[in-house]
Amino acid sequence: MPTNLSARLCTFVLSLFLIAFALPAFAGPFEDAVAKFANDDYSDTEEAIGVVASSGNKLAFPIISALQDGRLMADPDSKKVYVTGADGKSIDAATGEPVASVPDSASAVRLNNRLRRSVDAAIGSLTLQSPDVGTRLQAAQSVFKSHEETALEAVDGALAKETNKSVKAALGEARAAILLFKSDATEVEKLEAVATLKARGDQEAMALLTGMGDQPASVTKAAASAISSIQGSLAVWSTVQNAWYGLSLGSVLLLAAIGLAITFGVMGVINMAHGEMVMIGAYTTFVVQEVIRTRYPALFDYSLLIAVPLAFLVAGGIGVLIERSIIRFLYGRPLETLLATWGLSLVLQQAVRTMFGPTNREVGNPSWMSGAFELGQITITYNRLWILVFTLAVFAILLAMLRYTALGLEMRAVTQNRRMAASMGIATSRVDALTFGLGSGIAGIAGVALSQIDNVSPNLGQSYIIDSFMVVVFGGVGNLWGTLVGAFTLGIANKFLEPVAGAVLGKIAILVLIILFIQKRPRGLFALKGRAVEA
Repeated sequence: MPTNLSARLCTFVLSLFLIAFALPAFAGPFEDAVAKFANDDYSDTEEAIGVVASSGNKLAFPIISALQDGRLMADPDSKKVYVTGADGKSIDAATGEPVASVPDSASAVRLNNRLRRSVDAAIGSLTLQSPDVGTRLQAAQSVFKSHEETALEAVDGALAKETNKSVKAALGEARAAILLFKSDATEVEKLEAVATLKARGDQEAMALLTGMGDQPASVTKAAASAISSIQGSLAVWSTVQNAWYGLSLGSVLLLAAIGLAITFGVMGVINMAHGEMVMIGAYTTFVVQEVIRTRYPALFDYSLLIAVPLAFLVAGGIGVLIERSIIRFLYGRPLETLLATWGLSLVLQQAVRTMFGPTNREVGNPSWMSGAFELGQITITYNRLWILVFTLAVFAILLAMLRYTALGLEMRAVTQNRRMAASMGIATSRVDALTFGLGSGIAGIAGVALSQIDNVSPNLGQSYIIDSFMVVVFGGVGNLWGTLVGAFTLGIANKFLEPVAGAVLGKIAILVLIILFIQKRPRGLFALKGRAVEA
């Protein structure tokens, strides 16, 4: 009996000894997967990514994100894998324990294009449970693009818990993308996936449907129908996108031409230096931003709001000076006026080159004018949207000024019948000076807007002077509504002709069409009415 008891006791102690010393030698699935990163084999790395991402281990996200950023180091000698942080500190990827240093023999785990897609999918699946809605949405979109099968379980789990409508739709699309390429997915699942991608209806969905390979006949037929539907939808959205580009270009043309419409209509002056007023406004914006950058950086987001009135005053003041010193001696002599203002434009360009140099100057975008957003299948940039809003606001203010102020009444009177206005006691010379200053000031604030979408250089104004004259002549000389309609009409026509004929031929075609139009309606779309005008 004692002998048996002693034998059992020895066996028990031996078992404890074996358990204590043998267990560390047996690693779990997570540790085994991490070790495979050190094999320097793409197939092992792909398998390791899948196991680690689905393990639920708290180290999974640090490991996969380090792999994505090139911070996952593997030592082929010891088969140890390390995560190196941005702060230079490192941990053992299998245990999470900090290490003093990574061995010199360790190197970053290599990736190819297929593995990068797997990593993107893994990152997406790991962040699908994030408390932040934006993070979950981005993760779902990442899984959609990679459509890796290993992410399906995570997507299904997230889809069951998701309450946000946008994220739930994105998860449904990600699930459809995975099932479309999943070899063992049922025919019904694939048909549902095709329907989901058809409802999404963008280029990415069409690319997935086009590249899905051999499928059952019913799925292939449904995919062909979906592709045809998406192509039709994209053609419509392409038309809408071109229309938006046309409105955007039209707003720029309107802003550049509206001041010219006033001076040309009231004074009959062909001002070839009008583009230089636009340039002066752009350089005023540059100076304002330089002062704010160096002295008041916290005010940078307000730089354009500060530059608008300053550009109006600077360009308007120079305009009044030009009218008083040059233009007033040349009334009734259009050829001399054209030559004088053309020479003045060269002088102003050279003056700016002397002061600021011939190279382009950087004018930054405030945060509220940076970036873009999606509306359906079109992309709208904030700077273009704000320029359109700004242009319409300037147009409305100018209309109100012409209708409800004494200066506006006098300007309209001089436009319709200069001699009658003079006989009624209106100082036409003062109206001419203020009108020229107003037109130049508006050109100056046009330069503020154009500085956000074009290069600020001494030649900035030359890019818009011809188009501005085309807008004014097409819309009707001196008529602001005609200028509005003319600017948007030419902008939209230009954007629809460009894809067909190219940029240069498109402009030539528009010029020819305007010449033909003027042959039929010499006074433009909206001709001014008045005794002197109709005489």
